[in-house]
Amino acid sequence: MCGRFAQTTNVQRVREMTELFGDFPLANSYNIAPTSNIAAILRLPDGSKQWTTLRWGLIPFWAKDKAIGNRMINAKAETLTQKPSFRNAVKKRRCLIPADGFYEWVTRDGAKQPYYIKYRDDRPLLFAGLWEHWQHEEEHIDSATIITTAANATLKPIHERMPALIQESDIELWLSPEPLEGKILGRLLASPPADDLITYPVSTWVNNPRHDSPQCIQPQTP
Repeated sequence: MCGRFAQTTNVQRVREMTELFGDFPLANSYNIAPTSNIAAILRLPDGSKQWTTLRWGLIPFWAKDKAIGNRMINAKAETLTQKPSFRNAVKKRRCLIPADGFYEWVTRDGAKQPYYIKYRDDRPLLFAGLWEHWQHEEEHIDSATIITTAANATLKPIHERMPALIQESDIELWLSPEPLEGKILGRLLASPPADDLITYPVSTWVNNPRHDSPQCIQPQTP
């Protein structure tokens, strides 16, 4: 799964990767938790790409209560087209969520040790996401979920799931407004090569979502 991540990405590098210009819509954060606002990239009806701000935790357009979004922070790649909450969004409301890295926890001797995961070469991660627009009376919320896939060999000792990462060469395809065939969808959301990623233990400082500083991602002996 993906329940916490850092979004302090080099905006210029994201611009180069996505051919998207404009200012990053939020302040940097080293410890983003569910229900927080996150920066994302989506395609507009006119074909252009745009930075936007979404609430983390997808609220289906048909939901009667927005609280359902608190349970929709992740969506399994294997069941996207089957689940009522995601099957409409995966056809035409796909988005990218740039990040520097994400966190997972391993329980040892009754204590949870956090790990930070990022690309070995420090390039931005591009999480595959889905978004929805929800409206109830006068309230409007744009929200998102992060798609997860089976962990690769680097992540398996820590967790069995990981965010699905869109490669730079597949950005335009993922953001296409057209539905994607099953085989293409499966390829885009497959686990990335194990050698692309590194993991290292960090301080339990990150366990508290109110802690938001570079200390969250500093390597530490477990």
